[in-house]
Amino acid sequence: MSLIRKKNIRDIKSKANTGFGNQASEFENRFINKNGNANVIKSGISFLDSISWYHLMLTVSKRNFIFALLMGFILINTIFASLYYFIGIEHLNGINKTSSQLEQLAQAYFFSAQTFTTVGYGHISPKGFLTSMLAALEALIGLLSFALATGLFYGRFSKPKAFILFSQHAIIAPYKSGKALMVRLVPFKNISLIDAEVQITAGIIIEENNTRVNKFFTLDLEMNQIASLNLNWTLVHEITEQSPFYGFSQEDFAQTKGEIIVYFKAFDDMYSNTVSIKTSYIFEEIIYDAKFEKMYYNTPKGIILEIDKLNQITKL
Repeated sequence: MSLIRKKNIRDIKSKANTGFGNQASEFENRFINKNGNANVIKSGISFLDSISWYHLMLTVSKRNFIFALLMGFILINTIFASLYYFIGIEHLNGINKTSSQLEQLAQAYFFSAQTFTTVGYGHISPKGFLTSMLAALEALIGLLSFALATGLFYGRFSKPKAFILFSQHAIIAPYKSGKALMVRLVPFKNISLIDAEVQITAGIIIEENNTRVNKFFTLDLEMNQIASLNLNWTLVHEITEQSPFYGFSQEDFAQTKGEIIVYFKAFDDMYSNTVSIKTSYIFEEIIYDAKFEKMYYNTPKGIILEIDKLNQITKL
């Protein structure tokens, strides 16, 4: 990638409190992933110590969350069923002693599931001190497990989320007598977001004193705050002499290593809390000389907002 040596960038005050270093050699990839997470991998600590299990269970996908709960349920009951089996099937009243070993193990598993969930149909019951103690321990673990699962379900449902979609690409579009950098976002659920605010930061690798350094600039927006976000919102940064992109051609964007980081926050009436989300666009994800297609139209019943048109772009 070529380095930018334009005098205009050196004359613009950069931003130092981004949380990323200024040594370009330390960040060869993007700073922020598309999903908003920092592109940082921590090392020097054990795997178990590096994981926040509560945070992990709140942030994994729905499919992985349900899969983890099911696998945990199956694994725990398999362990206890095996223990019942090794202690002796004769210590479980109600199991057919003449059935095959596989059937006996299956019956021990279903007894374990009933004990774990505290259902207890009464067909099978423990006999003897050791088996009864094991059943009591499993019942306790079952109660604690369901309490933990209930807390995780509640945490996932009650966690404030910003239901915002960003356009797949940023664009450089004609604007007034020049050009502007534009990014589009839209709320995709029936939510009420008020006092919405956006900040865009540009990170560019430049050369100073024969050294590659990261420079971050806060981009001025035509409008960085709105009272209520009901439709899509196109963020517009006019490229003027005060912009770090002043004088950038299509070739400059194609050959320069840089990134646009978008921060969004708003107050959600449903959660009665502030929600936030962020994303980023590397320069390769910026389309030059393009415009966004209109996403909404009026009808007698109201305004129709077409979410599927978020990424529709027309090349000029």
